[in-house]
Amino acid sequence: MAKKVKRKKSTKEPSKKTKKGVKKSTPKKTSKRISSQYNVEIQNVVASASLHHDIPLEKVTITLPNTEYNPEQFPGLVLRLAKGKTALIFSSGKIVCTGAKSEAEVGETVKMIIKELKKVKINIRKKPDITIQNMVASGDVNMKLNLDRLAFKLENAEYEPEQFPGLVYKVPNSHITFLLFGTGKIVCTGAKNEKEIKDAVTKLVKTLKKLNK
Repeated sequence: MAKKVKRKKSTKEPSKKTKKGVKKSTPKKTSKRISSQYNVEIQNVVASASLHHDIPLEKVTITLPNTEYNPEQFPGLVLRLAKGKTALIFSSGKIVCTGAKSEAEVGETVKMIIKELKKVKINIRKKPDITIQNMVASGDVNMKLNLDRLAFKLENAEYEPEQFPGLVYKVPNSHITFLLFGTGKIVCTGAKNEKEIKDAVTKLVKTLKKLNK
């Protein structure tokens, strides 16, 4: 009968395989955190841009498989990109991007679009003009909220629990709107940059601490 030979475990060999044979997994990009205190993170950035170049949408949709184009229903072409990002492209060269998690990622998304268009031999030479239209962020104010009380005390507040569980609060003299929930969870929409979100949340918390008693 053949003897079973026990192999000694090597501590060096696996490390070599890890470097050469196994690809290290890269961490997935998560939402950018604006405030660690209130766990405020950007969930989506909507931006528009001009590529300063006419785009032949029929040619793009024939060449690129990751597109949808039905001009009878909508004049723009839908271009699906990696990491959950999407772009609407119009023949005039105007684009709308969604899915970015930070201001910096918007620029990356536009570069991805330009790279895709190169496959159709459309070369964008002029630097695109990018404008952020809306940023959506979520967070937690770390306190339970009495929405019935806040609906009466907050200016520009709407609360209809039969239709929607959250209170809609339009910040006075601002383009920012909050959704407030009884658990303390919040959603911020309408901001144009990350600083606006941070400032609006800080001001909101101060207001809530005074009224939510």
